[in-house]
Amino acid sequence: MINRKIQYWLIPPDADGEYVARMEEVQGTCEEPYNPASPVICMDEQPVQLHREIRTPIAATAKSPRRVEYEYEPRGMARIFMCAEPLADWRQVTVSDRRTKIDCSALACRGA
Repeated sequence: MINRKIQYWLIPPDADGEYVARMEEVQGTCEEPYNPASPVICMDEQPVQLHREIRTPIAATAKSPRRVEYEYEPRGMARIFMCAEPLADWRQVTVSDRRTKIDCSALACRGA
């Protein structure tokens, strides 16, 4: 069995000891026990290219997989914002067609 998990990691080449220590402090936050008085909120954003298929895909059969034409028509961009409190098992996903400071804070973490 091949392990396909990949962990990306980057410490800037000019990082000093203080930078690394602060980074490790942030990472350790998620390892602390859950405390509702001090929630750990994580936010991430993912840009997504929207597209429309030019040709109708061919359905899968018992002998062949579903076939999709690799050409497509670009239809703009969208942003997926996710806000989560992992220690409380809570998350919220919001999609927007914009990326402004207001979108990042108001859309992603509404109700956090």
